[in-house]
Amino acid sequence: MSTPAVRQQRRKIGLVTVRKHATAFRMDSSPRHVAIVTGANHGIGAAIAETLARNDIAVLCAYLRAEDEEDGKPAGRHAHRKDGFHRDPSSSGEEVALEIRDRGGRAAAFEADLRDPTAPARIFDAAEELLGPVDILINNASGWVQDTFRFDGEPDQFGRTTVPVDHETISQQFAVDAHAPALLIAELARRHRAREADWGRIVGLTSGGDLGFPGEVSYGAAKAAQTHYTMSAAVELVPDGITANVVHPPVTDTGWVTDEVRDYVRASSSHFHIANPAEVAATVAFLVSYDADLITGNVITMR
Repeated sequence: MSTPAVRQQRRKIGLVTVRKHATAFRMDSSPRHVAIVTGANHGIGAAIAETLARNDIAVLCAYLRAEDEEDGKPAGRHAHRKDGFHRDPSSSGEEVALEIRDRGGRAAAFEADLRDPTAPARIFDAAEELLGPVDILINNASGWVQDTFRFDGEPDQFGRTTVPVDHETISQQFAVDAHAPALLIAELARRHRAREADWGRIVGLTSGGDLGFPGEVSYGAAKAAQTHYTMSAAVELVPDGITANVVHPPVTDTGWVTDEVRDYVRASSSHFHIANPAEVAATVAFLVSYDADLITGNVITMR
């Protein structure tokens, strides 16, 4: 049964005439592909949603409006400039969906808290009712918390607030960055097999390195768990025609990058560039295209 929010989205979409866009990569326009992008109300997620829409893919922008104190994310991470993809994380995903529809694409928005284990199924239900069967899943959302084992009450080298590792920071980070992506992958796989589909794409986003993520330890650990889930999906879902890959973006300026961060990247031997969200989105768009049919089970590191 449709919820009031879904019915309202259907009315919005019904007012739009869909026009064709030139595509950057090979995508078949019939049948039209449908993507779920989590965390699509700002930053990389918004860029991915808009890029996929330009490639003639219908997009459900799944999102949760952020509130600094209540979701545990320090305010420093939420600093933003509202230009391009430098959107306020407390904004609605409907803003992104509306911009896509204004350009002739098909998009809807659905707000859900990924810490709720029922959210993945509800997100898929909304996407199917509003746009059609989902064959592309982008696990972009993060419950980012900057926690550390060596908490001393002082800001980090970039002036950002840190918190000590505790049950709450671990639970939030793993709920959004590991548990929810696994459930979303499972939901995609189950529905894909039920309708006997033979093509699909999964892309996750990760961070951290071989030595974890010092200073953001739960974030790095949860992203590592998501990577393992995605690599397992790459192997298990080969018979279903689904590829699964993970993108490791470089430092990406979604509005939070300061001069101190830029100086750090310039001096680093492992960080080569500061990307903008559209550059990360272009890599994701390639991985969901037909040109990437044989690319699966990889972590694509952007530098």
